[in-house]
Amino acid sequence: MKIDLSGKTALVTGSSEGIGLAIAQGLALSGASVIINGRSKDKLEAALTQLGGDARGVAVDLADPGGMTRLMEEVPHADIVVSNLGIFEMGDFFEVDDAAWDRHWQINMMTGVRLARAYLPAMEKNGWGRMIFISSESAFNIPPEMIHYGVSKTAIVSLARGLAKRFAGTGVTINSVLPGPTMTEAMANMIGAMRAEEESLETAAAKVITAMRPSSIIRRAASVQEVANMVVYVASPLSSATTGAALRVDGGIIDTLM
Repeated sequence: MKIDLSGKTALVTGSSEGIGLAIAQGLALSGASVIINGRSKDKLEAALTQLGGDARGVAVDLADPGGMTRLMEEVPHADIVVSNLGIFEMGDFFEVDDAAWDRHWQINMMTGVRLARAYLPAMEKNGWGRMIFISSESAFNIPPEMIHYGVSKTAIVSLARGLAKRFAGTGVTINSVLPGPTMTEAMANMIGAMRAEEESLETAAAKVITAMRPSSIIRRAASVQEVANMVVYVASPLSSATTGAALRVDGGIIDTLM
């Protein structure tokens, strides 16, 4: 099985580091022309150095609705769009105010809505396209320590499913991908502050995951490359019969058969 994305243009939001950058790397290695996005020009430049090739970056804040207009000016067309931009903040339900709820909704959910409005019509016209939303295992396994985050991720799964049905029979597939705990820079920083001095980052992460997500079957954090592998497959022509799906890369945390 060979994934060949030659001739395809791929846009990945929130991709100057972490899962987004790993996805961009995977798409580029499969032959796609990749555009990455983030707010910081410095971070984008560092990420582009890692990517090499013909990858380019667009520094724009998609949390601002006007940011989508500026992105469309820079990237008017994409065959593959990965809506990866997202935030998470822990907080007890009774301490999380309306502003935090709205911030999670706007960044985690509405940026995906705007991307879909912007890029799906041209995909339909061309008879081929891939739209992939990065959700989370928290969409189905709502974490009590950040209910607001889980709710926003559940909405993303619903959005992907509804859009897949809306674009039925067009050659455009739309899916969501649900990572579990993943060793991003943010997670490494959080675990690093908690671990014992002689303890490896991986061992400390495994302990935290076992305590906070006891249903995990792999009992460790996934790598960003493991998440990216799923996304690259779903972005490829090989996945043409997969649409409207919520695809887990959660290490078995979600304890349901379907």
